[in-house]
Amino acid sequence: MSLRRTFLSRRITSRSKSINESITLHNAQFESQSQQACTVVYGNDDVTSEPDGTGNGEGSWSNMLPELIGEIIKRVEASEDRWPLRRNVVACGCVCKKWREVVKELVKPPVHGGNITFPSCLKQPGPRDTPLQCLIKRNKKNNMFYLYLAASSSFTEKGKFLLAARRYRHGAHTEYIISLDPNDLSQGSNAYVGKLSSDFLGTKFTIYDSQPPHDGAKHSSSKGARRFTSKQISPQVPAGNFEIGEVSYKFNLLKSRGPRRMVSSLRYPVPDEPQETEPKLTKSKSVTAGQTLLRNKAPRWHEHLQCWCLNFHGRVTVASVKNFQLVATMDPSQPDGKGDGETVLLQFGKVGDDMFTMDYRQPLSAFHAFAICLTSFGTKLACE
Repeated sequence: MSLRRTFLSRRITSRSKSINESITLHNAQFESQSQQACTVVYGNDDVTSEPDGTGNGEGSWSNMLPELIGEIIKRVEASEDRWPLRRNVVACGCVCKKWREVVKELVKPPVHGGNITFPSCLKQPGPRDTPLQCLIKRNKKNNMFYLYLAASSSFTEKGKFLLAARRYRHGAHTEYIISLDPNDLSQGSNAYVGKLSSDFLGTKFTIYDSQPPHDGAKHSSSKGARRFTSKQISPQVPAGNFEIGEVSYKFNLLKSRGPRRMVSSLRYPVPDEPQETEPKLTKSKSVTAGQTLLRNKAPRWHEHLQCWCLNFHGRVTVASVKNFQLVATMDPSQPDGKGDGETVLLQFGKVGDDMFTMDYRQPLSAFHAFAICLTSFGTKLACE
């Protein structure tokens, strides 16, 4: 009897070990496949590999009902609206092609959802009502600037990394290269987003996009335009330097008291509605250029404090000539096409030795706002 019990006990133990090893192996394979599937390409948010290893998306995950996939993604999208938890929304889009299509359909762009989820969101307009709050960290040693999506109201917590820029000097000119990768700021890399170029006085800046922002956009003919390698950000569109805006600072030759005065002109894509006379199956939205004119909001002189003041609503704590607020004088996103001159679309200010806040809203994107804020760094003797 005791021999029978010993034999049964060993048999059960052996089966338990075998089951545990199988579960462990399955989990390890699943985690490995998930990590391989989560490579997102800038521009069209594509995925380079699928979890079943075949690249065609015909795995067990793609066999789920579309209604069930949609319900899962809706719950993840609604519950995890802040980073780092929001990475689970990106992970859903990396499962397979079928999941990716549902994610692209359900996840709202920043102008509607108020969230930055994918790299393509960095060139889409921000929210209409509440500005997106970001932080810029400066590193003077290597002329680097880092843009983060604020995770909280604290100025010490950097949050989610978005973009990086490095300042280069070419003779009397200054250039900022903007990239998705802080360790790769080459204009020929896949991470290249755009650049900012100044004149020899450092008072006029031109903003360039790496991709054509609208139909008919012309490639820059300047000598600084670089040749791309065979690897492009998005193979569906030509890569290059496309001029999308300017920022200029007005001269202050009389040295009158007051902050810098700046004007910005930006061109951004505006989708055209299809014509009603066209057949339904052939209707498509073309993209044309809309223009926004911005100027800095004039501060008021405070007699008691004996300084110029602007209300930054607690988002700026250190007085600096770099601080500014931009309002629109012309805004195509408004019904009448005019800006009210009061609503702050972009504000930038100092909160530490090398820490600055950047808050923006529609029609500006994170890329637009970051490029404009970069123009504020550096000395401008003729404008102060």
